[in-house]
Amino acid sequence: MSGPLLELQDLQVGFDTGRKVIHPVRGVSLAIYPGQTVALVGESGCGKSVSALSILRLIPQPPGRYTGGRIMFDGRDLLKLSQREMRAVRGREIAMIFQEPMTSLNPVYTVGDQIMEAVVLHQRVNTRRAREIAEQSLRDVGIADPARRLDEYPHQLSGGMRQRVMIAMALSCQPRLLIADEPTTALDVTIQAQILELLRHLQQTRNMAMLLITHDLGVVAENADVVNVMYAGRIVESAGVEELFDHPLHPYTQGLFRSLPRLGHKTVRLQTIEGMVPSPAHWPPGCKFHPRCHLTRELAARAKDDETVTINADDGLVRVMRRCVQVMPDLPTSAEPDLRQVGVDHWAACHYVDHYVGSAITPPVLNHQRQVVHQTGAVHE
Repeated sequence: MSGPLLELQDLQVGFDTGRKVIHPVRGVSLAIYPGQTVALVGESGCGKSVSALSILRLIPQPPGRYTGGRIMFDGRDLLKLSQREMRAVRGREIAMIFQEPMTSLNPVYTVGDQIMEAVVLHQRVNTRRAREIAEQSLRDVGIADPARRLDEYPHQLSGGMRQRVMIAMALSCQPRLLIADEPTTALDVTIQAQILELLRHLQQTRNMAMLLITHDLGVVAENADVVNVMYAGRIVESAGVEELFDHPLHPYTQGLFRSLPRLGHKTVRLQTIEGMVPSPAHWPPGCKFHPRCHLTRELAARAKDDETVTINADDGLVRVMRRCVQVMPDLPTSAEPDLRQVGVDHWAACHYVDHYVGSAITPPVLNHQRQVVHQTGAVHE
């Protein structure tokens, strides 16, 4: 079995605020195999986009800095490459689609000029050939009359067409890995479905790996092979998409699922996760999720007084398990739970997950591809 195409190994990213260095990404480990779609899920502010930008070394330095870990791509540590070597990687081997196409496209250059720039840089072709490749790229992403669209400016296109242009630009040099950072956030629902279907089709035809960053679990269910749930700068749960949706283990993941509407379930109000993702400048002690965690509160309500502690959460004074906040005798170094392999292909970072105690602390590396059931009823890998 071949190894991962991309592997983040204990990645740590810091930003110098002038007073101290904050770490929005703290020890992130994940792996992506060729042809695989790996989702990175979490609320805004949990570190998803910083992790993605780090892969392409687009974190501004200063104030940003890589304080630990490795970014291994096809056997090379990207953090050790020179800027010239990284420019050869960006676009040609790893490409990225950003959240908002109107701010990502340059308004004073035509669509064709912007696509052709990357083609000329990476493929060493003349202007005429670059225009032919750009036109074919627009045709591949479903834009009608691509020859005419090449001479138009971003403001002349709809939101859906601008996003298609971004995809065409990203894929024009046939990258092996595509990073899609909230690729459908600014689009209406029908256009979202078209863009996601387009990405699936292009990925299958090119055997391209994809890192899909989103907060939409519906998008994850339709597209991902492996899911990494991120909270407060760390991966707190990782599993194959079927396993995670059937058996979410971490309280944060469970909270995300409880906030979703379900067919056939009549509820007056959807459940929410109280509070906000904490700021990297003010991480809470211990498990970073404990001020919002339903599980620790439920356990504390039945526990002995010396096993609990009262904290000031966003919704007032609440009792939580002491282990979630403070160092305990059996946890001599830190109260924050490590990411452990609690199942065959399932990792979680919570002291109270079944089988957590005694499980191995290993990085979440999973070469899994989802099963797709077509209308004929046949199952394909």
